[in-house]
Order: sequence, then C-alpha cells, then structure tokens
Amino acid sequence: MAIPQRDKASPWPFLAMIGMAGCFFLYAVSGLLAPWYGIALLLAIWVGLFVVAVRWWTPHPRLTLLLPVVALVVWFVVLTLGELLLDWTA
Repeated sequence: MAIPQRDKASPWPFLAMIGMAGCFFLYAVSGLLAPWYGIALLLAIWVGLFVVAVRWWTPHPRLTLLLPVVALVVWFVVLTLGELLLDWTA
C-alpha cells in the first residue's frame, strides 16, 4: 500500500517571512529617527501585517509576498512624513 502524497509546501510564505523579519529589523531600529510613539505605531503596524501573513500562509501563499513590500513602503512613508510634518530627526 502506497503512502498518500500530500501537496508540496509552497516556498512563497517562507520567503515572505524572511522579508517580514528584515522589515522588523528596520522597524525596530527606527528609534534612531523617530520618537517612542512613532516606534510604537510602526511596531503595531508590523504586528498587524505579520498576523495577516500568518493567516494567509495556507489559503493565499503567493499573496504573502506582498506583505514585506507593503511593510517597507509603510515604514518609508511613516518616517518620511514624520520628518516632514512632525520634525523627527536623528
């Protein structure tokens, strides 16, 4: 009797998690540029994106690749707007 084969695991969610880990590093070291409340906001956004990545792991494996890109864009926009509008400086 043959052992039934399961579907192969998609590599895309794993790559997305590597990207999310890299984005977490950027979010965490943003304390050099932003005040504590900016960092708290950024980390809350990152946690939300991470939860979405975990929830999309099986049903939407390819869409998880968008989340690190979104996280990077959000990080850049928040820090840029913080510098322009709120005078966040290093």
